[in-house]
Amino acid sequence: MSVSKHGRQASWLPTLRDATLGANPQGEVGSWRGVMLVLLSAFAFSTAGLFTRLIEVDVWTLLFWRGLFGGLFIAACVVGREGAATVAAIRRIGVPGLVAAGCSTAATICFVNALRETTVADVLVINATAPFMTAAMAWAWTGVRERRTTLLASGVALLGVVVTVVPALGAGHLLGDLLALLMTLLISAMMVVIRHHRSVCMLPASALSAFLCALVVWPFSEPAAATGLNFFYLFLFGTTQFGLGLLLLTLGTRLVSATRSALIGALETPLAPAIVWLALGEVPALMTCLGGAIVLAAVAGDLLATRERNHEP
Repeated sequence: MSVSKHGRQASWLPTLRDATLGANPQGEVGSWRGVMLVLLSAFAFSTAGLFTRLIEVDVWTLLFWRGLFGGLFIAACVVGREGAATVAAIRRIGVPGLVAAGCSTAATICFVNALRETTVADVLVINATAPFMTAAMAWAWTGVRERRTTLLASGVALLGVVVTVVPALGAGHLLGDLLALLMTLLISAMMVVIRHHRSVCMLPASALSAFLCALVVWPFSEPAAATGLNFFYLFLFGTTQFGLGLLLLTLGTRLVSATRSALIGALETPLAPAIVWLALGEVPALMTCLGGAIVLAAVAGDLLATRERNHEP
């Protein structure tokens, strides 16, 4: 068991430490590590549908405990990694970290209100444009151009999402659609900021974002209403779905392009109904299965194309 220069035992979070302090985040190993982290984050986020079916509290109370437990989970990881240097790690995020945290918090608020003003299908389709928005932001801000294969795969993934949700697409939901668009812009901006400042560990910013979410919805929530099994499910929801998902996304986006992170995140759309099906027996519709297969094929195609490019002589 290794001991860091601060005298603390550091081997209990080797994966976290390797991901945040990778020696060569631009290399093939770092890239594939980032891909796996973002893949795992998509899986974690996709359990939201399952938890929202299991938890019987109002949406604001759910978001309060989700944010609080998620923030505590990420904060515990930061303290476990940094030890006595935690305060210094928080200071290092600087203005970019505050911007990323603000974008994440605002995106969550927009997401909740978008679901109240429009259909889930509309939100999913608009959110599926995230890879293109992210690529445009990255190019305009940092001059980074995304690979054509990733952009092509993003287009195929968008088609898959449209196929999945087209039966439920609604009309006359302008406010909700605008909120979903703003949410997508904010998430894209967050990923570009994290990627551009990849030399700085942004985990403290992720914890701050989660705590801010809880603080913002607190006046509208009833925390005491969560008791018994509901409270246990809320704990799992906050730690595994939100906290772990946000932590993995923050780490992974540092190692791969922001556009690719957004593309892999599209896997949340087919994974969510699949998890509910396996856990609760809710059989997804045929179009959901077809659209999910298209999204999976798009992401797999991009990863395979990148792997072949990396192995070219």
